[in-house]
Amino acid sequence: MKFGIIVFPGSNCDRDVLTVTKDILGAPSRLVWHQETDLGDLDVIVIPGGFSYGDYLRCGAIARFSPVMASIVEAAKQGKMVLGICNGFQILTEVGLLPGALMRNKNLHFICERVNLKVEDNTSPWSLNYQKDQVISLPIAHGEGCYYSDPDTLQKLEDQGQVLFRYCSSTGEIKEEVNPNGSLNNIAGITNIEGNVLGMMPHPERSADPLLGGVQGRALFESIFK
Repeated sequence: MKFGIIVFPGSNCDRDVLTVTKDILGAPSRLVWHQETDLGDLDVIVIPGGFSYGDYLRCGAIARFSPVMASIVEAAKQGKMVLGICNGFQILTEVGLLPGALMRNKNLHFICERVNLKVEDNTSPWSLNYQKDQVISLPIAHGEGCYYSDPDTLQKLEDQGQVLFRYCSSTGEIKEEVNPNGSLNNIAGITNIEGNVLGMMPHPERSADPLLGGVQGRALFESIFK
């Protein structure tokens, strides 16, 4: 299984992901410059966090037009795994691989902290190494992480089991007080209906090495191998 990590002008978490996939998990991995279009050798494509194109206009609005994105859309249609983290999640909604949008945080400030997440489903290829309803802790770092969609789309996400992670308390309670950015239904991560595309605001790659204070994000990457 080979990983490809997309690099846009302004990406800053690409090397973090590469360290996890290549050095920690030992998987063949390569960085993919945003102007490349041949992704045929890849099984898993990761769009990392950062500030693609400086987040001008709005987060992900310019990156969606990069040459590599058409290839990623086609790869997703073929069933390849696509993971968007933070800015990557924003880009996936901009290009239409995931529904909804990411808006300014409810407090209008950039947030950088650790949050608790509830694993809603452990049958997804992204969560096989977790337990259903498990509470995990991952870092977040974003200014536009408030997930929003129209009511019909939101209901479909819930009915079809596409919400994979929610912000929660340390005991797994889903409530407004533990929602760091105002996301509807405390949503922190969703998949497409097929399940091969995941977008999430928290950073699993920043919690994959004991030196960083936790390894609960590593399970997400390890799940893919199952």
